Amino acid sequence: MTRSIYIISGPAGVGKSTTSRKLVEHLDRSSYISGDDISHLPVNGRGKPWICQETHKLTWINILSLVKNLIEFNYDVVIDYVTFPTEANWLASELESINVRIIYVVFMVDDETIIRRDQLRDPTIQMGARSVILLNEFKEALKDERHILNTQAYSVDQIDEVIEEILNNNRFLIS
Repeated sequence: MTRSIYIISGPAGVGKSTTSRKLVEHLDRSSYISGDDISHLPVNGRGKPWICQETHKLTWINILSLVKNLIEFNYDVVIDYVTFPTEANWLASELESINVRIIYVVFMVDDETIIRRDQLRDPTIQMGARSVILLNEFKEALKDERHILNTQAYSVDQIDEVIEEILNNNRFLIS
C-alpha cells in the first residue's frame, strides 16, 4: 500500500495545526510531526529557523529522518510546519526512491484575516508582524497556485470540509 505524506503549510494563524491534528484522525495509520517541535529539539545554541541556516537545515534533516522511519513502519505522515515550495520539493526529491504520495497544501488568507487570527492566539505564541511577513513571503514564493488553499472563508466548524478538500483534490500532489 502506498503511504501518503501531507505537508500542511502556510504562515502562522491560517489553521495549519488545527487542521493537521484533525487530519491525522481521518487516516487509518497516521503520525503527526510538528515542525516547530522538531526545530526546538536543540535547546542551547539553537537559532531561529528563519534566520539561522544551521537550525533550519537540522530541522529539515530531522523531519526527513522521522518521515522515513514512519513510512517504513507503514504510517501516513502529516507535517505541520511553515514549508516553502523549495523545502517541499527538497523533501520530495529526498524521498523519490520510496513509493509515497506527497501532498503539499499551503493555507492562505488576506492580511486583515491573518492579523485578526494571530491576535486570537494565546499571547505566548502570537507572531505579530512576523505573520504578515510570512504571508508576503508565501505570496512571493508560490508560483504554482495549485498548492494554495484559501482558508479565509472557513471557520473551525468547517474543518471537515477543508480535510475533504485535502484528501480528495489531486491538485495538491507533488508526487
